[in-house]
Order: sequence, then structure tokens, then C-alpha cells
Amino acid sequence: MSDGRNDRGRVHRVPDGHRGRVPGGRERDGGQGRLFDSSGATGRGRPSPQAVADAFDQARLTQARRLAGMTKKDLAERVGVTPAAVGQYEAGMTHPRPDLVPRLADALGVPVTFFLSGRPHAKLDGSMAHFRSLRSTRVHQRVKAVAFVEQVWELTHALEKRVRLPHVDLPGFSGGEVHSGVELPRDPAAAARELRRHWRLGTGPISHLVRHMEAHGIVVVLPPPDEDATTVDAFSTSQLPRPIVVVTANRFDDIHRYRFTAAHELGHLVLHGDTAAGDVQQEREADSFAAEFLTPRDSILPELPRRLDLRRLVELKHAWGVSVDSLLYRCREVGLLSDSSAGRAYQRLDALRDQPGFAGEPITGYPGEHPVLLRQAFDLAVAETGLTMATLAAQLAWPLTRVRELLGIPDTRPELRIVP
Repeated sequence: MSDGRNDRGRVHRVPDGHRGRVPGGRERDGGQGRLFDSSGATGRGRPSPQAVADAFDQARLTQARRLAGMTKKDLAERVGVTPAAVGQYEAGMTHPRPDLVPRLADALGVPVTFFLSGRPHAKLDGSMAHFRSLRSTRVHQRVKAVAFVEQVWELTHALEKRVRLPHVDLPGFSGGEVHSGVELPRDPAAAARELRRHWRLGTGPISHLVRHMEAHGIVVVLPPPDEDATTVDAFSTSQLPRPIVVVTANRFDDIHRYRFTAAHELGHLVLHGDTAAGDVQQEREADSFAAEFLTPRDSILPELPRRLDLRRLVELKHAWGVSVDSLLYRCREVGLLSDSSAGRAYQRLDALRDQPGFAGEPITGYPGEHPVLLRQAFDLAVAETGLTMATLAAQLAWPLTRVRELLGIPDTRPELRIVP
């Protein structure tokens, strides 16, 4: 998988007169010019708990609770109220008392200003997010993942005030900024071939799939490890101003499965953007799209062995950037292997899983497949506009650590502790 670059993937500084607007001239800053510092103070001084309680945004409480992985009962126990009271706060029926605001912030790990209304908030309907492993993903993990995507969009929006990201060039995406008039077929394999043609990817192996997705305006995120990401394999949504794909390395730390998963989510974006998630047929269609997108039938067929040859499949694995499992499935799909022969092949493959050439290859060994769009946008904003991490965190009303996590920037400061 060689390097590949696309000029449309570059990020550019937004001229001062265009900040706060998206192409088309729509305002997206919520009409608020308030600036927060990293401790939660505003440019006019730190707001009192009473002021935060008066301007309390109930949706922010729900978002913070879900990001923390807490139930209403969990949060209620931590701050000393009833679960019913937390439910009333989140429903907007009542506001929390001023003395509860700092306790809520402390329990949820956010600044008190996080609860203030006025900041852009992407409220995503969870039914419109496609999860790679829906059946094994629990409800609380899905709602946390949806809240995570909301924050990804907020970070993207904050950066877009300063940096022009690549135009969204995704046929079928209603919020796209490039209207080529292309409509993809509903058939998954045909849609994959047409998208390849539209993106000028040719018919051979795709180097750096994630880079190509970012170059066409799709925000791809590899989230920080946590206990939930081991189960939430991947998910995507096209219901926000930019399509967002989240892929994880924790469940299967293998570059080839990771690439197939990214292509699978791309299939959801172009095939099921306006359809509620959860249909098993949608998952099959996304798999068919991914297989054709990564290994076009007409291109891969002449290279597949006429009979089972695992050595040859390993060679094709490295050339095309797909797993041996996927290639075996391709052999079966095109009629080169019978069902019984494919079954025996999978058994032999299972016995070789930990052997060189057959074992999974960690994603860390392929930096070209790591998302970089948001990090590059931040770096450009730092260089061209003087943006600091603290300023960005303040505007988002997030802890600094959260901004670092989503940008993928490690904290290199030494950890200091008081000697007992």
C-alpha cells in the first residue's frame, strides 16, 4: 500500500471575513460571541453558579452524562439528588439549584461553563448512526458513541471557523458542497465502482483509504482507547453538516480489517444516508460495497488462484490491503471455490492465525491509514492564527485533556506529584 496524495485533501486558512460561516453564507456560531477560558471563565469574568443555573442547557447535561457513561441513577447518587430530579433537569422541566451546578460539573468531569446554552450543539438521532457490530453493542455504549460523534462535530465546527477543510464530495450526501450531479446506483457493487470512478481511484489497489476519505471531506476519527471502544467496532453518520466515520483499533487491531471496516462505513454513507440504521440487510450491502470498493471484481478476478493457494492469497493481501479472509470470500463468491472447499480453507487458515504472514498486523505500523485531518487543521490554525489549545478548549467549554484526546495529541508534560 503505497503513499497517495490528493490536493483536495489540503486544509487552508479561512480569511478573517469568512470565519464563523460555512460555504453558502449560513451562520453556524449560534449567534454567541462569548469566549471561555480553560478554567470556565468568560471574557467578562467567571459566571456564578446562579448565572449558569439560569442559562442551563439541559441537552448539555445529557451529553456530558452519556460521555461519562453514567446512568441518571449514577449521577444522582454522586450529586445527592434523586434520579427523577436528574430526569427533570434533562427534560428541561426544572433547572438544577445553583449549588448543584459545580457538583454536576465535578461528577461529569467538565467545566461549569459546559452547561451554558448558546454554543453550537449537533444533536444526533441515534437511530441514524450505523454501528458495525450493532447486535453486540449495548444501548449505553451506543448513546455514548453518539455523544462522542456530537463532540467530534463541535470540534470540527470550531476548527472550520479558522481553517477551510476539504469540500464534502460524496454523491448522495445532502450536505455536500460539491454538486457534480452524480447519483450512485442503489446496487452496492455498482455504487462502489461508480464512486471509484468519481474519485478517480482507478481500478487497482487503493493506498491509504482513510486519507482518500478525508481528502473528500469526510471526517474520520480513531478515538482514544477506553473500555467501551473494545465493543463498539465502528460507526458512522451522514446526518450532520459533515459525514463522520469513527473506526476503532481496539477490538481487532489489524490493519486489513480496519481498512475493510472504513470501506464498510463509507458504504453506509453513500447507500443508507437517509435510512434508519439497524437493518441486517444494510450490513450485508455495506459489506458488498466494501469488497467491491477495495477489490473490484474485474480487477481481482484474474489475480485470484484457480485453486486454493494460501501463499498466493498472502501475496494479494499485501498488494491489495485486504485480509486473506476477504480474499477467500472473494474466491467463493466468484465460483473459484465451492462452499465445502471454502470451509476447509477457513479451517486451515484458523490454524495459521498466529503465524507470520497470517497474523494480524497492528494499525500503528501504517501511519498512512491514521486520520490526520483535524490534527492538521489545528496545526495550521496554530501557525496561521495563533490559536492555542487552551483557547480552543475554552471556546468548546471542554477540559484540555478532552481536546488533546480528540486531536490525537499526547500530553508530553511530566506528571508531578507532591511528596508525602
